[in-house]
Amino acid sequence: MARGQVEEEREASRRVGAVRGLWPFMRPYKLLMLAAFSALVLTAGVALILPLAVRRVVDGFESTAVALLDEYFLAALALAGMLAVGTGLRYYLVTRLGERVVADIRKAVFDRVITLSPKFYETIMTGEVISRITTDTTLVLSVIGSSLSLALRNTLLFFGGLALLLFTSVKLTLLVLLIVPAVLVPIFVLGRRLRVLSRENQDWIAASSGNASEALLAVQTVQAFTHETASQADFAQVTERSFEVAKTRVGVRALMTMIVIALIFSGVVGVLWIGARDVRADLMTVGELVQFVIYAVLVAGSVAALTELWGELQRAAGATERLVELLNVEDAIADPVNPVALTHPAKGEIEFDAVSFRYPARPEAAALDGVNLRIAPGETVALVGPSGAGKSTILQLLLRFYDPTSGEIRLDGQSLTQLARGDFRRAIALVPQDPVIFAATARENIRFGRPEASDAEVEAAAKAAAADGFLSALPQGYDTFVGERGVMLSGGQKQRIAIARAILRDAPVLLLDEATSALDAESERAVQQAVQKLAQGRTTLIVAHRLATVKQADRIIVLEDGRIVGEGTHDALVSEGGLYARLARLQFTEGLAAE
Repeated sequence: MARGQVEEEREASRRVGAVRGLWPFMRPYKLLMLAAFSALVLTAGVALILPLAVRRVVDGFESTAVALLDEYFLAALALAGMLAVGTGLRYYLVTRLGERVVADIRKAVFDRVITLSPKFYETIMTGEVISRITTDTTLVLSVIGSSLSLALRNTLLFFGGLALLLFTSVKLTLLVLLIVPAVLVPIFVLGRRLRVLSRENQDWIAASSGNASEALLAVQTVQAFTHETASQADFAQVTERSFEVAKTRVGVRALMTMIVIALIFSGVVGVLWIGARDVRADLMTVGELVQFVIYAVLVAGSVAALTELWGELQRAAGATERLVELLNVEDAIADPVNPVALTHPAKGEIEFDAVSFRYPARPEAAALDGVNLRIAPGETVALVGPSGAGKSTILQLLLRFYDPTSGEIRLDGQSLTQLARGDFRRAIALVPQDPVIFAATARENIRFGRPEASDAEVEAAAKAAAADGFLSALPQGYDTFVGERGVMLSGGQKQRIAIARAILRDAPVLLLDEATSALDAESERAVQQAVQKLAQGRTTLIVAHRLATVKQADRIIVLEDGRIVGEGTHDALVSEGGLYARLARLQFTEGLAAE
């Protein structure tokens, strides 16, 4: 067998067993599963007993014992009642189990992906992750809450019915079994194709979700560049591809169902023809034939149902596989097994020791190249340089969104790789270049910096960030809903909320990544004053293109092509010449010319 065929067989086998990935989530609910299984066995058992009662009733018509006939009818009625109660109980227990397990899966997957480093999101679209949490878990719910119990029930009916068929008539049962190999062939042959199509279908659905998410998150840009038609065409193309795969999957499944049902019922009809001749020859009673017919229909129906459910199980296997992939994904950034405790409160001493770094998506280019940098506790340091010089990369490494390719980063003398990420990140407050505003109220957005903060502390932080004026003027003040991604706010207003959030966090290390880039001159001056007050006693790193915002820094670090090419105060760097002096001359000369 060729290597490719071996890998294909291994992959198919892995997909078949993917449903086992649900067991860790079902294990805590063993009692609920036992109750559901008991109800399932009850309904299957009653369904198998009913034909015996029907046989008694049919053969009882020839009996003169009317009282005995009445008892048979009453017994059949009682069995029907038990079947109804058992079926309702089974539905409730199984559906409840499915909802509980799927809720746990969704929480587990979200808990996992929310902690993954940015490297993970360089290779997968956020919309695809959301699709797995929603669409894939919906498939899993249909299996646990319906398909799995029906599969077990029909399996019990098949084997129980088969045993009772043998009990009723060995000859007719052996004739029925002759068609079993013919039924199994299309199930296995077409089932493999169905598995592949089910996984491919889910992948295209996820791609469709990712495409839509990307376009909708940038809807203003899409509309501003009149890109609606192109975006519609891209989404339509991916959606149509998903539909084509789904159409093929449905066709294969329909073909398999059609073949199996045709084979089963053709065989049953043939066997019944022989049974009818046996009744005519007094080799069996009418009641026995009716009993055999009912059991034959139960067995045939259970096989047909299992064939139908097989497709659902294949889709669920693909969905489970995709969810388990997220749960088991290895993150490049992980906490140490035995993390070192960071001193509380942190002093804020930062050291970069011969740090080099290349982004995983751009391994050919060095974002940082042998950077050595020490920042004393309470010092305010500005990072300046042209775009792509590595300024924001220093902040991302300090937050340990990535690990250096070589070298070491230390906080208060401890390597970041020896600390728990949640521990040292609590000592850091960040104001990103693109402020993130959540679909909540303005107050909740600011409180994101410190969830336990009081309303008075939230408002004090807003005042310090020069945000109180516009927030108080909103329709409901601080409790105004600002829309998804803060669509009700201007760029400067979003930035001031992000700054208020960082002020509220009250962390010993403050990171400002172009924090005033979206502010007008008046707001920028107010925020700079707030930042200067906030920076007192805190280690502050400021990334800025506008040099006017960093003139008061204790020290300015000049970066170019991932290397430090200058260091000192504003006046010292200007007098030295070089890159900083050139940038300062361009910016301040342009500023004077504009005035």
